[in-house]
Amino acid sequence: MTDIILDDAVWADVDEGTEALLQEWQVKEGDRVEAGQVLAVAELVKTSHEIFAPSAGRIVRLKVAEQDTFGRGAVLAELEA
Repeated sequence: MTDIILDDAVWADVDEGTEALLQEWQVKEGDRVEAGQVLAVAELVKTSHEIFAPSAGRIVRLKVAEQDTFGRGAVLAELEA
């Protein structure tokens, strides 16, 4: 199982405790995805960031709902190869 998170690089200059907003899922549980496919869009400090599949597989679980906030390192979804 692979955890899907918002890339650590986008948090580099963000104050500790700041949360991102999951704007939109572009997949649903059970969907098969390809490596590099956009899974979701999140907003962090007024900037939108696409979240990509690190590998091909199937989305097992979406752990953060659309329009919910999440912190650095939060697992957004689980991917099964």
